[in-house]
Amino acid sequence: MSTISRPPRAALLLLAYLAFVSLGLPDGLIGVGWPSIRSDLGVPTEAVGLVLTAGTAGYLTSSVLAGFTLARLGVGGLLAGSTLLATLALTGYAVSPGLAVVIGCALVLGLGSGAIDSGLNAYAAGAFGPRHMNWLHAFFGLGVAIGPLIMTGALGAGLSWRWGYGIVAGAELALAAAFVFSVRAWRAQAPAATAPQEPAPDVPAAAVGDATSGPVGSLGVVVEQAAPPAARPVPVRETLRLPAVWLGALAFAVYVAVEVASGLWAFLLLTEGRGLAAGPAGLCVSAYWGSLFLGRVVQGVVAERLGPAGVLRGSLLGMAAGAALVALPAPAWVAVAGLVVVGFAAAPVFPLLTLTTADRVGAAHAERAIGLQIGTSALGASLVPAGIGVLIGNTSVEALGPVLLVLAVVLIALHAAGSRRPAPTPA
Repeated sequence: MSTISRPPRAALLLLAYLAFVSLGLPDGLIGVGWPSIRSDLGVPTEAVGLVLTAGTAGYLTSSVLAGFTLARLGVGGLLAGSTLLATLALTGYAVSPGLAVVIGCALVLGLGSGAIDSGLNAYAAGAFGPRHMNWLHAFFGLGVAIGPLIMTGALGAGLSWRWGYGIVAGAELALAAAFVFSVRAWRAQAPAATAPQEPAPDVPAAAVGDATSGPVGSLGVVVEQAAPPAARPVPVRETLRLPAVWLGALAFAVYVAVEVASGLWAFLLLTEGRGLAAGPAGLCVSAYWGSLFLGRVVQGVVAERLGPAGVLRGSLLGMAAGAALVALPAPAWVAVAGLVVVGFAAAPVFPLLTLTTADRVGAAHAERAIGLQIGTSALGASLVPAGIGVLIGNTSVEALGPVLLVLAVVLIALHAAGSRRPAPTPA
């Protein structure tokens, strides 16, 4: 029996990796493409906030509803339909005549991305094991790193930004076709532990995976598993009374804000602020996302050996150090070095913060706390980068570095305050 199941399982694993790469591709496009998009559509810099907010709304909606959709379509059907939805949205970007259409496409893309993220997390949690779970989300980072290369290549060839979205739409369409033809294989290989079922009422489906991408899905690495439920149900109000729950939720929002804002505004900083040409600046943005990917691969192993607490503290300090380099009024290469340091240091923060949730709030409150953390991280991925865009539009792009440094210091303070002592767990 094992020899029969292994080939399709290997093929589905490959598809899952490709799906997470494709999930990250759109997030890597907008940072490099936005200066051209805003010029082409005649909109201000801060208008990107509307795009981010629409994408986040779609992502959260589909993540919460993914459990119901899984029960009706199965993971293969969900992935096929969601990838087709993402293809439609990216095609809409490519032919969009104005900002309103771009915002609508961002909403549709968020709907597709959230369902893909949640559906694959639900499947992989029982089918692939913790190693592949973390590697899958590392490959999300690879997709985000490839996105700027695609947009940089299109712009460098003298093509419109629309070509960047068109190319990614073609890749999504090919993946959608692969999902359509593999629907039966996904159903046949579905593990009993992750058979389609509705999510627990207090934990959104997104709690098993990343925030971002969206920028947010794209936003972190999946955790291996949420903390087990307590023996006695704990009232929601008891969870919401714990300061550590809210401190942890704010920490997630701030972390994801730093990750997304760094990738979103780095191109503008390097070109308009530090005088770097568009081609090299695009490669540097890709290097930032690539450092996030490399850090997730490398530091996941380090965390297993040294323990999450020490690695997490070092990562938070590393993010602050990298942000300080970005904030310096120095040549472009110093800012690029700072961005790479921020990316590499940030890599394990999302999963390690999630893995240590029960230590901070108690096992009885961990599931609800994780759900709250995922929700606030999605808000941080949209609202804070959008706010930075407003600040940049009213001052200059040089405001990015100091804001990132302040956020990194706030994140250190939030983590220290939330980790002061674990909350007692009810008997």
